[in-house]
Amino acid sequence: MRNFAAIDFETANEQRSSICSVGVVIVRNDEIVDNYYSLIRPEPEYYTYWNTRVHGLTLTDTADAPIFPTVWQEITPRIEGLPLVAHNKNFDESCLKAAFRTYCLDYPDYDFYCTLQASRRVIKGLSNYQLHTVAASCGYQLERHHHALADAEACAWIAKNILNV
Repeated sequence: MRNFAAIDFETANEQRSSICSVGVVIVRNDEIVDNYYSLIRPEPEYYTYWNTRVHGLTLTDTADAPIFPTVWQEITPRIEGLPLVAHNKNFDESCLKAAFRTYCLDYPDYDFYCTLQASRRVIKGLSNYQLHTVAASCGYQLERHHHALADAEACAWIAKNILNV
């Protein structure tokens, strides 16, 4: 896979629609050519202890952030014509679909690929297949795990190394 957009979402609470940050990394001809990061005011707008404990974001961080449709308008031209890739696409794709439903937007049926599933097929013998473990096995040191852009960069690195679609 030489052209794709790696994407990662963080959520504020147990609702998949509660996206509070997004990171996107654009890869063309096997090279990272663009990236995008934004905080997002989540919907519903509350944070659970456990989610904040994972990514460190709070209501104060996103109180003045744009809502999802505004952010997605900035992302759309960057990802046009590209498949999306996520580490655990089941989570990220469900977040994206939930946000589209919440804001009554037409979901464009993105092609979505999963580096978690691919790494389980391609890389044998890891102690686990968490993003930071798989990234390290591909030669990438993930330093800010659960920061959406850092996670998207790690996902892009993994995809460049193991996805052959």
